[in-house]
Amino acid sequence: MGLAYFLWLVGGFLGLHHFYLGRDLQGFLWWSTLGGYFGCGWLRDLFLIPQYVKDANNDSQYLAKLSEKMRTNKVPPFSTSRFTGMVIVGYLFGSVVSSAIPLEEAGGIDWQFLQILVPLGCALGVWCVGNIGHEEGSLIWPVLAAYAAYPVYRYYGGDISFSLIVIAASYMFDWKSKQWRRRITHKKSLVKRTAMVSTCAIIYLSLWGCNMYFNGVITDAYGDQIPISEAIHHFFTSPWWTDLGRTIVDTIEYAKHHGWEEVWKMVIELSDPHGENNAFKVLELDSSANQTLINSRCRQLSVKWHPDKIKDTQMKAEAQEKFYEVQQACELLSTSKAKRRRNNKKST
Repeated sequence: MGLAYFLWLVGGFLGLHHFYLGRDLQGFLWWSTLGGYFGCGWLRDLFLIPQYVKDANNDSQYLAKLSEKMRTNKVPPFSTSRFTGMVIVGYLFGSVVSSAIPLEEAGGIDWQFLQILVPLGCALGVWCVGNIGHEEGSLIWPVLAAYAAYPVYRYYGGDISFSLIVIAASYMFDWKSKQWRRRITHKKSLVKRTAMVSTCAIIYLSLWGCNMYFNGVITDAYGDQIPISEAIHHFFTSPWWTDLGRTIVDTIEYAKHHGWEEVWKMVIELSDPHGENNAFKVLELDSSANQTLINSRCRQLSVKWHPDKIKDTQMKAEAQEKFYEVQQACELLSTSKAKRRRNNKKST
């Protein structure tokens, strides 16, 4: 139980404690809704974890109480929290499906016909919540109810009509579909569990990705809104990206002829680990400049940027910063003088 509480604390918003206890469906819902709709379910789990642990361990007293409850109630009694969860998650899943459909034509196709899948998304959300724990139910009834209410939404639109789809699906599941999960469910292997949860997560994230790509916008420095799909297209056709791609290709070709060890040496050299390249840049000199030219430029720039030479108070701070940069560059190139001499001797 201690580990379950620890996972609840550090990863409860992602449903880690439910995955640990074998409650994969509830774990996925917590992951997709950030802790049972922004932490509401996560807080409720603080009081229910002991019950979850007993269920996972097949505790005899817990199973006896559950059996008595099943004998007393032919069908699971109405639960306000579960019904509310079905409405909330059904609304969320339906909204995610709707938002993933491109508002404008994409690839020369008007994809709005896919709005017919929105009631299915609502029904799936309802079904997922309804099948948590020892209760279960068929997907057929909430799907039929969702599609029965769908024409009202298509005609009137708006959040109220959309909510009608979800409420109808939730009510039909609660009235006609739900029943006790009486059969013993065999524990699946970790590989199967991971594959199932991963597939659901990929589908869910893909819907959000479609929403961002086709319907999302970004705001530029001038306040203009640009569709993300256009921004991504322009990015991959920009000079920066094409130059980067050309650099990668050239690097691979260089490695084929000289080996990756030489590529690594080149990367180290280009990264300027000693700071000499930056020092030459500060002094506005080419890296092939000799020590005499370096000393001459150091004297010139030191006089130019000396704070005592600047009378303007606003320019004084900038001059002082430039002066320090010049001094550091000169000192760096002075200490590396012997190194450059050795390199010149080797090259000759």
